[in-house]
Amino acid sequence: MLEQRFAPFFQRLDATRLAPWRPWLQRLTRERLSPGAHGDLAHWIAALEALPWIAPAEVVLDRACVGVGICGTGKPALDAAARARLAQRLDAFHPWRKGPFCLHGVHIDSEWRSDWKWTRLQRAIAPLHGRLVLDLGCGNGYYAYRALGAGAALVLGVDPTLRFVLQFLALDHFIRDARVAVLPLADTDLFGAPPLVTDQVTDLVRGRADRAAVGPGAPIGGFDTVFSMGVLYHRRDAAQHLAGLRRLLRPGGELVLETLILDAPGDGLFRPPGRYAKMRNVHAIPTLNRLTGWLSETGLRRVRCVDVTRTTGEEQRATAWMRFQSLADFLDPADACRTVEGHPAPTRAILLAER
Repeated sequence: MLEQRFAPFFQRLDATRLAPWRPWLQRLTRERLSPGAHGDLAHWIAALEALPWIAPAEVVLDRACVGVGICGTGKPALDAAARARLAQRLDAFHPWRKGPFCLHGVHIDSEWRSDWKWTRLQRAIAPLHGRLVLDLGCGNGYYAYRALGAGAALVLGVDPTLRFVLQFLALDHFIRDARVAVLPLADTDLFGAPPLVTDQVTDLVRGRADRAAVGPGAPIGGFDTVFSMGVLYHRRDAAQHLAGLRRLLRPGGELVLETLILDAPGDGLFRPPGRYAKMRNVHAIPTLNRLTGWLSETGLRRVRCVDVTRTTGEEQRATAWMRFQSLADFLDPADACRTVEGHPAPTRAILLAER
């Protein structure tokens, strides 16, 4: 049973203030991984079970290429033929969108250079040492692993795409770290989670609670840091998404929001009339000023932008591990500042805010 692979993580969860969620998380995970959940699930499970057992080696979570048995750190565990077989088995989970990963000499060169985004935010965010972290829409868990590498105590990643959950399980087969999991849940599942009740006095003594926001026995979020990376523009109701993120944070906790923005002055909002960069579900792209206002209106404080970057073909591109169309196919070949539909090319911002 696939859900049994998450048992070590749930045991870790029991030692945290998120422990009341365990039965609920386990039930949803079991439901979402039922045999009929996806037409390719049996194929992915077979590929997962075919992965070789390899003796434990050095695990690296604080470098660009996350993984185990990293090239150049010691004698490789696999010869060239064994690496080729491992690469073939990992290719069963194609496409690999986030990364890169290095597994016993196999370099998974993902579509996104996710390490570039991590570099932009890692020095700006609150230190992650000892924190409980949530990564919503996390894909295969690249940023969750980087959060562990930065000292997080426990990281819950959620993503409704089963392919990405199975990619995580393939990575976990080699990395074997019980402090992290990617569960097959959506952000809306978390927004409707059973409330976590934190003792008011304890929080106030520790300096973690907002006196104006916490009453006796008030239900509050349990996460010290919540990441929402590349999710907001896919939501029809941005305000609802932001309000949900705020509820998941403990008072004083930090939101790390990464999203598309309209690179223009003022309070503008662009609603693509059809597709945007060939994506069907981009609902609204705000200016930075408009986005900052949304966060403040949600009740978040200390809102600040720490990065604005135009996406380039060096950061997002087709590779041997993602053989479908990528950014170069989404932009106007005569004007890289425009999408193929004639809209402004993707520009992304990282904002921080506190509950």
